[in-house]
Amino acid sequence: MISQKIGILNPINGIQKLNMHSTIQYIRDLYNQQEAFIPLHEPRFFGNEKKYLNECIDSTFVSSVGKFVDQFEEDVAKFTGAKYAVATANGTAALHISLILAGVTLDDEVITQPLTFIATPNAISYIGAHPVFVDVDKQTLGLSPEKLEHFLSENTEMVKGECVNKTTKRKIKAVVPMHTFGLPAKIDEIITICNGYNIAVVEDAAESLGSYYKKQHTGTFGLLGSLSFNGNKTITTGGGGMIITNNQELAIKAKHITTTAKIPHPWDFDHDMIGFNYRLPNINAALGCAQMENLPLILEKKRQLAAKYQSFFKNTSFQYIPEPENSVANYWLNAIVLENIDERNNFLKMSNEQGVMTRPIWKLMNNLSIYRSAQVGNLENAEWLEERTINIPSSVRV
Repeated sequence: MISQKIGILNPINGIQKLNMHSTIQYIRDLYNQQEAFIPLHEPRFFGNEKKYLNECIDSTFVSSVGKFVDQFEEDVAKFTGAKYAVATANGTAALHISLILAGVTLDDEVITQPLTFIATPNAISYIGAHPVFVDVDKQTLGLSPEKLEHFLSENTEMVKGECVNKTTKRKIKAVVPMHTFGLPAKIDEIITICNGYNIAVVEDAAESLGSYYKKQHTGTFGLLGSLSFNGNKTITTGGGGMIITNNQELAIKAKHITTTAKIPHPWDFDHDMIGFNYRLPNINAALGCAQMENLPLILEKKRQLAAKYQSFFKNTSFQYIPEPENSVANYWLNAIVLENIDERNNFLKMSNEQGVMTRPIWKLMNNLSIYRSAQVGNLENAEWLEERTINIPSSVRV
């Protein structure tokens, strides 16, 4: 339970009721900004970004072909330990293609968590498949293996080697756990469960570049994983994403269908399937190559910031969420849990009015009008977290 992990408010145990003003002032002191606006997470450029961008422009190869795209893919594959990496225009595109490669088709079902960014269920919907929402763990904020096992055992049956939803009669083709805020989910347990039901696992690792579970990088456990390099991520290419996999056949196909499925030829235009114009431009990749050079330093600085927050919030009523057991988190976004929704809303209002950007965790996907008809399990943990969780400024301090 999260009450054991991060100390839910208990005055008897000497928990200090934290003053909201003192928290806002502490954040300002951390960033040495007493008056200026403090964003939630802004990119940092202190390496070869301008040099590589100028080199890319001088080469005239600024679109989807160029040496920086190849180099960026190699750098990410090496860093994550994946055998293959395929760069895409954004993380949503990476997840969309990953689901197609995993065999998800029209009217299939994909299980994911309700506590996620809208891109996760949207990528499922792009295929004409249907998201099913299963609860998260309070400690990891990611898909709960226990809730997943319960849902599958109660709601599905195996028919000719495929997992079928007994209510909808649709095939469940994939499970998409998301490593929320860079906190690794219990991905090995999830994969073990899915193997028993012949379901592919596609990791939404959009937020977890630099995060490890049991010494293995997130996104490399499942059949495929997807990363994001949006402007607010740990490193950025402005926009951008990456498919990572250890499957050579899938990697080759990923590159093919993200490049309009054009058959390579010096001049002829021949396409052998419906493809997507999803490749990352070389000019964005140039930015990514420079960012990758400083990723170890960025991760070190983010851990230092997380340690300061964890110390400040220790034994207070604003409870800091640390990296889960057996994990090394990238601490992309730092998060705290407040006493209730009223306290959460008051803090959001006060901090943003005073120029310190904070935000609530996402609205649960099943509560959005577009996904209100989706099948759900018991979502008590996600609902509890939605009412109490806030992200606080997490930019690398310089």
